[in-house]
Amino acid sequence: MIDTLPSVELADPFIVSQVKKEMSLCAGLSALTEWHRERCSGYAAMLDAIYGRGQSLTALDQVPYLPTRIFKHLELMSVPRQAVVRQLTSSGTTGQQVSRIFLDAETSALQVRALAAIVQSFLGKQRLPMLIVDQQECVRGKAAFGARAAGILGFSNFGHHHLYALDDSMQPRWDQIREFLERFHGTPVLLFGFTWVIWQCFLQAAVRDGQKMDFGPQSILVHGGGWKRLADQSVDNPTFKQRLAEQFGIRRVSNYYGMVEQVGSIFMECEEGYFHIPAFADVLMRDIHSLEPVDSGAVEVLSLLPRSYPGHAILTEDLGTVLGRDDCPCGRKGKYIRIHGRIPKAEMRGCSDVRAI
Repeated sequence: MIDTLPSVELADPFIVSQVKKEMSLCAGLSALTEWHRERCSGYAAMLDAIYGRGQSLTALDQVPYLPTRIFKHLELMSVPRQAVVRQLTSSGTTGQQVSRIFLDAETSALQVRALAAIVQSFLGKQRLPMLIVDQQECVRGKAAFGARAAGILGFSNFGHHHLYALDDSMQPRWDQIREFLERFHGTPVLLFGFTWVIWQCFLQAAVRDGQKMDFGPQSILVHGGGWKRLADQSVDNPTFKQRLAEQFGIRRVSNYYGMVEQVGSIFMECEEGYFHIPAFADVLMRDIHSLEPVDSGAVEVLSLLPRSYPGHAILTEDLGTVLGRDDCPCGRKGKYIRIHGRIPKAEMRGCSDVRAI
């Protein structure tokens, strides 16, 4: 019986080489696997049926993983229900089931600290005036939070004097935004939102309303999720950044890859345009037919953070490529990757297009 788990080092998530990281991750993920096996009967039943008992883990690709959609069908938790302090849900289109993730106080606190360590590596530790490109109703008075609300609440910790840029009808509050910019004139501003919301409800709305303003060259926008909608409009990452620079003067733009099933273990886009994996997490690519490890394939995410639910190794429905290890020009250690989008339905039966917000 495993009574305690090793602590997670969060000081600087991008200074550890890939080789050293894999050694500690393998031990930690092996312990987490047994931790969840002993505390979650549903997880234990799946492990016993698929992998059997007593397997020895000597490499990351041997860690038992769950398909991400299993959380849409089963309530998996490794703590008593009364210990759950927050429930997170993924966002799906009408009629689709959503993932349900159960957090206890320890896991929730770990996720907050991990997110801070990642984001501060990119933004610095100084909190900035913050414009949240969304409506406040999204986070108001809810017992269960979707990925969109969880993202807003998580990133809100890195700003001050928060202003929600959109009203309850998802229309920009241009007067308030201009007052906000005047108040903090000459100061860098942090903007946060979800990709399709920024594009449709902020950027396109500004063009429609004739609203062109300058946030200043040092302001930074962080965004994630919702690329499927933009891809349908032939909008890629360079186009997205170019339009933000033209309309708002925003030249520092960082995308991130993350999911409600592993909140806290996000992969931020560096100055070179690549997603970086923090020291307490990793990513594998698997062939979509054989599921063998490859350099380009279905994305598997691993993390030391989930303790209240067995979400430490998850096979997603996204495609990606490992581009390198320890040698990104930005100077950060570990793997860096590119995400290509969802797995086409024709290639993996049952994969649906669930919005990432």
